[in-house]
Amino acid sequence: MSDKGDYEMKTAPFDARFPNQNQTRNCWQNYVDFHRCQKIKGEDYEPCGYFQKVFKSLCPNAWVEKWDEQIEAGTFAGKI
Repeated sequence: MSDKGDYEMKTAPFDARFPNQNQTRNCWQNYVDFHRCQKIKGEDYEPCGYFQKVFKSLCPNAWVEKWDEQIEAGTFAGKI
């Protein structure tokens, strides 16, 4: 028997703006909201972490990596 500690897995909460099963738009919006929040409030502003937790729960890692690269290169399609 292994000791897994007190780690509790959670998923993103229901968001009425995205009621359908396809969560692509929800993923995108939370990714953009996270970066906007950090831009406006600063990287140390803890409430921005909510958006990060949601997009990390919903978005495929490959998408996030691609978007991060695009932000660094200045070619990201979203308005941050």
